[in-house]
Amino acid sequence: MKRAALILVTPPFAVCKFGCAGCCAAPIGVFWITGIVSIVYGITGGPTNLMGPSWNTIALGLGLWGIAAVWAAITIRSADEDRCKGDKNPLCDRILPSTDESDPFDEVRKAR
Repeated sequence: MKRAALILVTPPFAVCKFGCAGCCAAPIGVFWITGIVSIVYGITGGPTNLMGPSWNTIALGLGLWGIAAVWAAITIRSADEDRCKGDKNPLCDRILPSTDESDPFDEVRKAR
C-alpha cells in the first residue's frame, strides 16, 4: 500500500526508493513537476487568462502526472523482476560502484 501511494503521489521519489534504475528518476520528475505546474497554471486561468479555471490545462497537468506515475510503476516493477530473476542491471553497476573500487579523484591526486 505504501509503495502504491508513493507512486501516485510522488513518482520520482518512489523510483529512487523502490527501484534500482536511478537514471529514470530525473525524467519522471520532469513530467511530475510539469504536471504540477500545469495544474496550478490551469487553476489560475491558464494560457488564455480566463476568469475561471482552464480545464484543458488542468487536464494536461493530470495527464502528465499520470504518465509520471505509470512510468514509475513500470520502472519499479521491472526492477523487482530483475531482482527476482537474480539478474543484475549493468546500468546499476555503473552508477553505484562497489565498495572496493578506488575513487578516480584519488588516482588523479596521486599522479601529481
